[in-house]
Amino acid sequence: MTEAAETVVEVADPARWADVEALLGQRGSVKGCWCMFFRQTPQERRTEWGEGNRRALKGLVDAGAAPGLVAYRDGEPAGWCSVAPRAEYSRLDRSPVTKPVDDTEVWSLVCLFVDRRHRGAGVSRALVRAAVAHARAGGASVLEAYPVDESLGPVSADDAYHGLAGVLAAEGFAEVARRTAKRPVMRLALTP
Repeated sequence: MTEAAETVVEVADPARWADVEALLGQRGSVKGCWCMFFRQTPQERRTEWGEGNRRALKGLVDAGAAPGLVAYRDGEPAGWCSVAPRAEYSRLDRSPVTKPVDDTEVWSLVCLFVDRRHRGAGVSRALVRAAVAHARAGGASVLEAYPVDESLGPVSADDAYHGLAGVLAAEGFAEVARRTAKRPVMRLALTP
């Protein structure tokens, strides 16, 4: 059995909220974000960061919005990703890095977080594969991501939440734009 085969990925739902909290933990994954950064207005970012973001993510989970996927490794929460129609992430349109490439309707993969105890065990790849399947099941024809290009130098753990270009490329994503040196926009066509 490969290490990636030990990873199971499930949709974040109310029954999994305790696992989401355990995974994202004290720091809210990255400095109190709780995977809300791309969903927030600038005002919300100033007023809701930290505990407010935790409540907002819980609200999405409780409402059945499926704001993300939870990876389990040997039954333990090991990773998280956020994938949804691009329209759910209003901040993408306001960023020069992630502004629309064209008028193609896409789903976006905006966050890949892996608990440090499970890094290097194939959890990111399992999350990307599950995100592809989730987007396809949701009717997406294109999945877009905004990773960091690790081939250009070290990537801090706090920046790695964007995903790594090498992981996405290995899963079939191709670069479609690059507005800064380290941050490509990558896409995968989702054919039936």
